[in-house]
Amino acid sequence: MTKVRAHSNIALIKYWGKRSAALKTPLNNSISMTLDHLYTETEVQYRPELQADQLFLNGERAQPAMEQRVQRFMDQVRQTLHFQAYGRIDSYNFFPTGAGLASSASAFAALTLAAVRAQGAELAPEALSRLARMGSGSASRSLFGGFVEWQKGERADGEDSYAVPLNIDWSPTMVVLVLTAAHKAVGSGDGMQRTVDTSPLYASWLDSIEADLADMRAGLMAHDFEKVGELMEHNALKMHATALASRPAVLYWQPESVALIQHIQQLRQQGVPCYLTMDAGPNVKVLLPPVGQGAQAEQHARWVSQVVNHPAVQQHFVCQPGPAAHPLQVSHD
Repeated sequence: MTKVRAHSNIALIKYWGKRSAALKTPLNNSISMTLDHLYTETEVQYRPELQADQLFLNGERAQPAMEQRVQRFMDQVRQTLHFQAYGRIDSYNFFPTGAGLASSASAFAALTLAAVRAQGAELAPEALSRLARMGSGSASRSLFGGFVEWQKGERADGEDSYAVPLNIDWSPTMVVLVLTAAHKAVGSGDGMQRTVDTSPLYASWLDSIEADLADMRAGLMAHDFEKVGELMEHNALKMHATALASRPAVLYWQPESVALIQHIQQLRQQGVPCYLTMDAGPNVKVLLPPVGQGAQAEQHARWVSQVVNHPAVQQHFVCQPGPAAHPLQVSHD
């Protein structure tokens, strides 16, 4: 039995569109920040009496569709490690699930490491990341802490598509604003496929990504908060514009999302150094400078208070760059 904690991540430069849906390889690289206060804990215990994997989410047996998705992923684990046992999987999300907060990223990263370690096996970081990708593309990034780049790769078999840590020692704050914990109507996979297939703006999205990636790497290396924040916000809004141009339109925003976008932009005009990003969901994430970079603790706390002080905000998490996925408990008795 192995229990693992893995953290969600928020993409600063988005991945949007798959090169291979079967292998979950992306059409562009992406750069993310792992978040310390959004995480999943998953326990895997292989049991000889089981005839199939069993999945329990937050203490209850998972819906058949989700359980079947996890069973298909566990088939990948068995194929990779060459064993036959089935497992009971208990997974707990310590933040809203399926609401555009990358819960699948932390969930499949935790499951990957737990499933491998429960078998008494070890895989190199690149191999773990490739395996996690087969469960959820962004899970390839959640295996690592801090800032991470997922490489799209070129090979048809997906062997060169995995995430690598960027080794940047910098700690800006990411405030996650939860407007709704409801599941989104259009899943990320369906939304990006519709965008790739039908949006006339998608080619321009791909053409612009390499410059965004280079600028983001440079901004992170230089700890240039304004450069990182401005580019993060631009890249996110560009992704949503591309999705909006799909047929039919892929729209993840709620009216409250628009109100919060305006709220953050107005705060910035008033001198608060804040920039926003959004994934495939209605919730908004806001980047603030590290404590000590242009702000003492009291000033930083005021900025956080101003960001979260909006009637649309139902819940919020104040996050720093988080750690890599790691075991909490391991037993092979």
